[in-house]
Amino acid sequence: MSPINTHNTRTKQGTRLSERPEHSSSSPISVHAMTIAYHKKPVLWDVDYDAPSNKLIAIVGPNGAGKSTFIKACLGLVPKASGQVEFWGQPYRKARSRVGYVPQRESVDWDFPVSALDVVCMGRYRRIGWCMPVTRSHKQAALACLDQVGMRDYASRQISQLSGGQQQRVFLARALAQEADLYFMDEPFAGVDAATERAIVAVLRQLKEQGKTVIVVHHDLQTVTEYFDEVILLNMRIVAAGPVSEVFNKDNLQKTYGGRLTLLSEAAEAVARTASGIPEK
Repeated sequence: MSPINTHNTRTKQGTRLSERPEHSSSSPISVHAMTIAYHKKPVLWDVDYDAPSNKLIAIVGPNGAGKSTFIKACLGLVPKASGQVEFWGQPYRKARSRVGYVPQRESVDWDFPVSALDVVCMGRYRRIGWCMPVTRSHKQAALACLDQVGMRDYASRQISQLSGGQQQRVFLARALAQEADLYFMDEPFAGVDAATERAIVAVLRQLKEQGKTVIVVHHDLQTVTEYFDEVILLNMRIVAAGPVSEVFNKDNLQKTYGGRLTLLSEAAEAVARTASGIPEK
């Protein structure tokens, strides 16, 4: 797949985003005029966004809206047709050690012959050094991350022998082992059991307490107000972004999903109940 070329960009080569009034070098990530397209079909169009620090941020939108592509483009995993991305005012190559990533579980080869502990140790390779032995201290740090997600007892288990929820916890532990300041997580709640979902939420809240920023592709509208501080409503372009209490409302959801939203009424009711202080049924 090859991206289209576009001349419709406000980005001038060599201009730092922090020099623009709409962006800040204190933001964990700044995105300016970013367009992604394949086979001349746009997936994301002219996206601008600055993430606030120390927040849990959900990316919400319909299937095919470009949510996963947004994350991958920010990390340089898919090419941009145009635009710029900076992390704390720096290009990704200079901020890489401060950024963690949890991909979709379905994108991983779980038959690869490694243990859960091996996977988590991979998150420490930048600290260990490539082709260097994994020392006891790094293994202990990895075990502590497995403990955080309730998987320490499975450290020696081959990843192919783990359930889907357990595999997701191991990948979450690998991200924790990076000791990053900004985390991207691509649908970490997809297909997991209730215990794993609780474990993931606990880790997200712990990361926030540590001053981290976490950006999560999320599909369950009914839990947005419970789990997240901020939300990005995305459908090829950003429809709205900001505090959940301000932008996660019926009008913006309708603009984002249109006629494809099957849970719009339930989500809107949940938002209204939260705003009114009425407990869930």
